[in-house]
Amino acid sequence: MAVSFNGKHLAKFIRPEEYEAIYPQVELAHNQLESKTGAGNDFLGWLDLPVTYDKEEFARIKEAAQKIRSDSDVLLVAGIGGSYLGARAVVEAVKGLYHNEADDGLKIYFCGNTISPTALNDIIKLTKGKRFSINVISKSGTTTETALAFRVLRKLLEDSVGTEEANKRIYATTDRAKGTLKQLATEQGWPTFVVPDDVGGRYSVLTAVGLLPIACAGIDIDELMQGAVDGREKFGKLSPDNDAYRYAMTRNILYRKGKSVETLACFEPDFTMMNEWYKQLFGESEGKDQKGLMPTSCIFSTDLHSMGQFLQDGARIMFETYVDVKHTRNDFYIEELEGNFDGLNFLANQNMSVVNRKAMEGTILAHTDGGVPLGLIEVDSLSAHDVGELIYFFWRACAVSGYLLSVNPFDQPGVESYKKNMFALLGKPGYEDRKAELEAALKD
Repeated sequence: MAVSFNGKHLAKFIRPEEYEAIYPQVELAHNQLESKTGAGNDFLGWLDLPVTYDKEEFARIKEAAQKIRSDSDVLLVAGIGGSYLGARAVVEAVKGLYHNEADDGLKIYFCGNTISPTALNDIIKLTKGKRFSINVISKSGTTTETALAFRVLRKLLEDSVGTEEANKRIYATTDRAKGTLKQLATEQGWPTFVVPDDVGGRYSVLTAVGLLPIACAGIDIDELMQGAVDGREKFGKLSPDNDAYRYAMTRNILYRKGKSVETLACFEPDFTMMNEWYKQLFGESEGKDQKGLMPTSCIFSTDLHSMGQFLQDGARIMFETYVDVKHTRNDFYIEELEGNFDGLNFLANQNMSVVNRKAMEGTILAHTDGGVPLGLIEVDSLSAHDVGELIYFFWRACAVSGYLLSVNPFDQPGVESYKKNMFALLGKPGYEDRKAELEAALKD
């Protein structure tokens, strides 16, 4: 089994009858998903996406990726939130944190996810003297961070190769029929791909939103989708043994016991952006109506030297979930060192993966002994297939977990508040009254 949930370390924190007691609520949540009668049911396109995806568009994604890899040195992916997190997470999990430096060929940089002028200038520097293409990802085309970066990068590209050639190097992933970006793409003749109406941004990694950058990284997207197919088969079934549902139940049982923070941790740095993707998926899905687990993350053993003290001895408001990667992409054999000046010869004559595993096992024992509930999501590897299966595992778990909290897991009304304030303070037409109010508040 490529992906599974192991709760053996939870025995002293959760009794079997607690799973039995909450399971009827899981049945209800499952049935609401399958019948599409629950809150947010117009955003359930991800449920069957691994088998119902647009095969014609999938083929065009492969063709576009092949062209980009052949005629470009750099691909700039402009998007924010779900429009970049999933793609970057998969690329770095499968190819490695340093894939741009370690691999020959196309370099992929993600931008349009901040308003920092320093970040934008750094991206501009990376294009100097390089052949580059742009994949702009926005359903509306007016998302501030992405639109602002794209405005600058498009002009940079046009100044570099001319408008006609630039139009062949801009790829828009946007709404099927409407919106500013779709209209502009049609006018300019840019190749376009679709952000489906029934798939929210944080669930969109296996649509064109994520698949084009992932394919450009040289990852086999057929293998990725097959992993999701296998995940759908395993985690789409109603059963108390469904590991995605077991994880969802665990989260909610612990939440009801006062554990309001979950820390997702992995002992592989390549999982760093998967952690970030998880935080958006669960944070944006569950944080509503003054409810929800706060998703946090760590990369161990690195963060054991910063967060380790709090996790071991701090406030008992949290639980941990470790992503246990069974087989690493590479291993390293530790040789004996003459003189043993560092005192580490006791680690010699074994693979470094063994040392890493013992560090994980030692941490598990320490934290559970310290009173921290801890579950394991076991993953065979960070191959494209297994990452695809893991994505579907998290999708199902998140949807059911949200319903167990009695919130709509598929909307995000809270993210609009900062935008309205920002637009008013920047003087966007139509926000004049709000601007005066906010400026007065800032002076108080």
